[in-house]
Order: sequence, then C-alpha cells, then structure tokens
Amino acid sequence: MNDLSLTILAETANDAQIIERLHARTFGPGRYVLSAYRLREHVDHLFELSFTARIGTLLVGSVRQLPICVGDTPALLLGPLTVEPPFRSRGVGRKLLDRAISDARQKGHRLIMLVGDESYYSRVGFKMIPKGAVTMPGPVDHKRLLVLELVDGAAEGVSGAVRPDWNAAK
Repeated sequence: MNDLSLTILAETANDAQIIERLHARTFGPGRYVLSAYRLREHVDHLFELSFTARIGTLLVGSVRQLPICVGDTPALLLGPLTVEPPFRSRGVGRKLLDRAISDARQKGHRLIMLVGDESYYSRVGFKMIPKGAVTMPGPVDHKRLLVLELVDGAAEGVSGAVRPDWNAAK
C-alpha cells in the first residue's frame, strides 16, 4: 500500500454501523466488559477528534476519542484504535494515531489517556501512569494505563477516578 492510497477522514454519523462491525470483528463480544467501554457507555466520542482510514471507499481502520475527567482534570480517552487484520503492520494505525493526536493538540487539549500496550503506544509518546494514581470504572491492568501530555507538564499531579466529561460532550 502506498501513502497516496490511504485517506484519513473525520468520522461521520454515517460511519457508525461499519465501525461497529469492525469493532465486533477485531475485539469480539468481550469488549463490552472492558473498563474503557464502561466510560463509552455514558458519553459519546467526539466526531471532530475521531477518524477513519480508507483505501478508496473501503474503511480499513478507525480511532475514536471521548471527553473524560481524571479527578478534576479534563482529558481525552483515546480508543478504540482498530485496523482490519489484512491491513495491520502497514502504518494505518500510526497514521490514525498521528491525526488524532495532532488534531487534539490543535484544538487545545492537554492530555490523552488510553488503555493499551506501552510497547506500541510509547512510539508516539505515551507513558505508563504510576500505579494507584488513576482508577477506572472497572477492572483494568494498571500497566496498560497510559497518558500522553500534549502540553509539557500537563500530567503532573493528575490523579483520581476517571469519569466521562459530560460538559465537554455538549
């Protein structure tokens, strides 16, 4: 796949069903018990910070971000990030990540949090959150709680329960 064949676009409401089918194929039914999904049940993702990857008209990947608070600190929760299996290891996920991070920074956001593999996400600057600093609304492997500062020092002193940020979603 060459760079010209992949297009990253802002997600629209018309993408919802195809993205849900992608999530079902890649994460399976067990995804609903995950801690991050508990947050997603209560607040919608932000279309202006959620993106699709397409080759022609074929949707091959998606990333979403939703508004959260960590204690009293506003942040974004990135995820899910998913790519159709035949298109993995071709840079699709990285292009989606780069766009999501860049647009969040441009829109003035300071922190992005996610639950994921540090070995993958550290390549774009995510770091492990110290154990016990943050609590999720369900079970989570604390080694998979990661944060990215979009502004230097933005994560200093941030702690507490993660909850949806209903004010930012309006």
